[in-house]
Amino acid sequence: MSVEDAAFSKQNVKILETKDSYRGFFKIKSLKLQHAQFAGGWGPELQRELFVRGSATVMLPYDPWRDMVVLCEQFRIGAIEDAQSPWLLELVAGMDDPGESPEQVAIREAQEEAGLEVLALKQICQYYPSPGGSSEFIHLYCGLVHSDSAGGLHGLDEEGEDIRVHVLPRSDAFALVTRGRINNAASIIGLQWLEMNYQFLQEEWRTQG
Repeated sequence: MSVEDAAFSKQNVKILETKDSYRGFFKIKSLKLQHAQFAGGWGPELQRELFVRGSATVMLPYDPWRDMVVLCEQFRIGAIEDAQSPWLLELVAGMDDPGESPEQVAIREAQEEAGLEVLALKQICQYYPSPGGSSEFIHLYCGLVHSDSAGGLHGLDEEGEDIRVHVLPRSDAFALVTRGRINNAASIIGLQWLEMNYQFLQEEWRTQG
């Protein structure tokens, strides 16, 4: 069997009990389960808590004409103990609403969080950021934008958003990754991908928009 082929599927998991442990801004489920083992048979009964997060879309706004990226700075509760600051530099992002495609979410969030019009999208990857305890699934894109008018404060008041938008050269943004100032997974992945692909994007996207 190739490493690309999964040995098991969800049919190889027995859910013995499920209950809601918490319902608030997020939801936590408690599960009792068993799963198949590589050596054969079924493993012991396990108790696991699952942070139910759903899917989200993240987009790196890139301006190939000026070789600039757009980043969002905002407070994040998960970084409350961070030695640098709980205000993180991130990409445009939002939760996927029912019936919305990831592309629609990227376009909507770009407008809400940064006042940007997205002219084209290119998928970078899809991934689970923390599958050991969370169901969150990320769709990550790079978006073609004009950055010359970007900046200022953005976000929806009804969602408590307070976002400061930064426009900076691609090389400077990547330097923030290497120095550890940008320290969240989606932004690191997106900017590393851009560093490897910006020349290709410039050739493809400069004729658009």
